[in-house]
Amino acid sequence: MPTQQLDYFASLVIDDDHFPLTEAAIAVAQHAYPDLIIQNVMDELDLLGDKVKQRITSEMQDIQKLQILKNYFYQELGFGPNRNDYYDPDNSYLHSVFETRRGIPISLALIFMELGQQLDLNIKGVSFPNHFMVRVSLTQGQVIMDPLTGTSLSKHELQEMLDPYLDAQGYRGELQLPLSVFLRSSSSREILSRFLRNLKAIYTQQERWERLLGIQQRLVILLPNAVEEVRDRGLALAQLDYIRPAIEDMQKYVDECADASDLDEIREQIIELEQQYRHH
Repeated sequence: MPTQQLDYFASLVIDDDHFPLTEAAIAVAQHAYPDLIIQNVMDELDLLGDKVKQRITSEMQDIQKLQILKNYFYQELGFGPNRNDYYDPDNSYLHSVFETRRGIPISLALIFMELGQQLDLNIKGVSFPNHFMVRVSLTQGQVIMDPLTGTSLSKHELQEMLDPYLDAQGYRGELQLPLSVFLRSSSSREILSRFLRNLKAIYTQQERWERLLGIQQRLVILLPNAVEEVRDRGLALAQLDYIRPAIEDMQKYVDECADASDLDEIREQIIELEQQYRHH
């Protein structure tokens, strides 16, 4: 397991005040593309940023800048959703999204946000349920934008998107949470954890354990207090027959989460793994 890449990723995400989100998101792909040169992708981004900057003048308002950026990103460069294969992991890897111009909301948002920041737009990511959004603060007010298409969404449209989620979670009636709760901007760490968890879900479903382990290692680094990610790394290790480290991860979870609902299951798995280990 390449520790060098993990050390590099760890160095990027260590500090919330200096958190190079775009670079860290590009770096995630190194587990699947070990030869990826991150600086090349960053250079490509800067090149796109320089091109769009040439169209901006000092007296332009932010709303005009946003319009120019949207036009450039969606019309000229042709970024958009991969409708044919939404669950292709490459939709999440930024270097691949660059090549194909196809992504999912969060990967497109990351590129759009980076370009927006280069134009000094006040642009943030929003971890909206089931669909990542972008929020741009303008003098006229807040714009919530769908990063798949660049469409601005009204409160009514956002509420319609939110309602099925609220229903599924049982947040209706007395417990109705206001829309504004779901529209606050997310920290870089929150955005990157959502980005990684998308990949985690895909690789779990596809049972690609080696790939899943690469993601889990990064989630454990990114979220040092999330002991359930340590458990899940243990489960991935067990699938790959790395029995000793798998037991250690699961044991840590059992020791730290005395009231977790899945303790019995995890304890059983530890016992099974220990038996396997003895017979090796």
